[in-house]
Amino acid sequence: MTEIQRCTWRGMNGDPFYEAYHDTEWGVPEYDSRALWEKLVLDGFQAGLSWITILRKREAFRAAFAGFDPDKVARFGDADRARLMADAGIIRSNGKIDAAISGARIYCDMRERGEDFSTLLWDMVGGQPVQSRWVGGDVPAQTPLAVDMAKMFKAKGFKYCGPVIVYAFMQATGLVNDHLTTCFRHEECRKLAR
Repeated sequence: MTEIQRCTWRGMNGDPFYEAYHDTEWGVPEYDSRALWEKLVLDGFQAGLSWITILRKREAFRAAFAGFDPDKVARFGDADRARLMADAGIIRSNGKIDAAISGARIYCDMRERGEDFSTLLWDMVGGQPVQSRWVGGDVPAQTPLAVDMAKMFKAKGFKYCGPVIVYAFMQATGLVNDHLTTCFRHEECRKLAR
């Protein structure tokens, strides 16, 4: 029996939960605006932490943030903010919670002006996932495209979206296929492009 070749993330191999995320979700092109916004918020919460920490808390985040429904989160007020800060199931950071709430308001304002979140992001990569050809540990922490996307987010008022966070977001949502070429998912994700 041949062993499955995966990306070489620290702590993933042998962790069924982490492997399942890698094998079924990470790098799959995401086109749904709401799902893209959810992942951007979660990547913002990751700042300074490991992704597995956020991944293990994702269901608690979904419960705390009304299923990441931007319309509901945009209406969060002081009582909701206090509830979130008291929720041990999520990352309790004033700045990150405020960024999620203000990000929902920005998302809703964009939509009301006719600006589709998904279209905006996919247009930045030419409508197709960037197909990387990384071998071993040479995957960068950011790219010039991630810097440009981070500048766009900041210009719109989003917070916790620097180039490193944005590049992790791009990888997770399949805007870029950063599975190593030796990983069984590289070719599978390449074929998922529209």
